[in-house]
Amino acid sequence: MHERAPGFGGKDGHAYSVATFVDDTPDARGLYGAALLFVRWSETGDRTVGHLETDYLSWGGTPTEALAPVLALPLHEIKQHLDRCIDVKRRESGDAQWP
Repeated sequence: MHERAPGFGGKDGHAYSVATFVDDTPDARGLYGAALLFVRWSETGDRTVGHLETDYLSWGGTPTEALAPVLALPLHEIKQHLDRCIDVKRRESGDAQWP
């Protein structure tokens, strides 16, 4: 309906979509890291206005191995990660109303 990925509300009252990402190349240990990327939508939902991302949530010897545990996260845990990212951004910016 909105021509964007399904989303949910963050604790800041804004709409977000979530995606996964995994490194293109391994680190010095030979491991790939995988994490979540949250895209924040404008009030009207017609454009993106920012993003947040988690630290690496899992590692693996291949991109597929690294991504598997992230893809298996239940929605309530993904929402918890989003709300933690919002808290971190607020602390880093010093603005309780980020952005």
